[in-house]
Amino acid sequence: MQEVFSRTAALLGNEGIRKLQQSSVAVIGLGGVGSYAVEAIARCGVGTIIVVDADQIETSNINRQLLALHSTLGQYKTDVVATRLHDINPMLKISKHICRYNHQTSNQILAEEPDYVIDAIDSLPDKIHLIKSCLENNIPIVSSMGAALRLDPGMLRVADIKDSQVCPMARRLRRKLHKENIYSGFKVVFSLEPPLKPADDNTELGSIVTVPATAGLLLASVVINDLLV
Repeated sequence: MQEVFSRTAALLGNEGIRKLQQSSVAVIGLGGVGSYAVEAIARCGVGTIIVVDADQIETSNINRQLLALHSTLGQYKTDVVATRLHDINPMLKISKHICRYNHQTSNQILAEEPDYVIDAIDSLPDKIHLIKSCLENNIPIVSSMGAALRLDPGMLRVADIKDSQVCPMARRLRRKLHKENIYSGFKVVFSLEPPLKPADDNTELGSIVTVPATAGLLLASVVINDLLV
């Protein structure tokens, strides 16, 4: 397996590779953002990955989700990602939770004591609960804000939640967290691009792969860089 990560070692050195191999990262949500984030951290050499998602792959996922293929339709995202990541790194340790993250499942997921959490879930109440739980347990977390209804991945930014701008989800999140006396202390990936109006009065949240994929890679980069410190 050393050859697999030889290019990474040429950049990070053997000590950097060792740090990543001894690290554990939880990726919660395996959709358009999370699927790219989880593959990136696996290709960087993180040794243990915890994946959390309750959903099966649907046809409507194919336009933007890395795991979604015609050959994987109907399969649980956690099962597909485990097979895919083991094909990248057979030595990888993967823990699967085929469930939605919420107040009922939080303890069993965070009991695995990840070194870092990637939040790629859509539900604002669940996102708030996850952030609060991580902060209370001193678990570093980076959280994805809205990636739908955008076209320009170059407008994505990384900052502490207190410095996020424009993104409506980030604004709602800040307001909710302020009621919990949480004003800062974790990073978010957000877009400076105002959400576009859905085409043809469509009621669905339109999304194109370039934005959520880039957001997922930015989430992964935050985690990797922080783990290497």
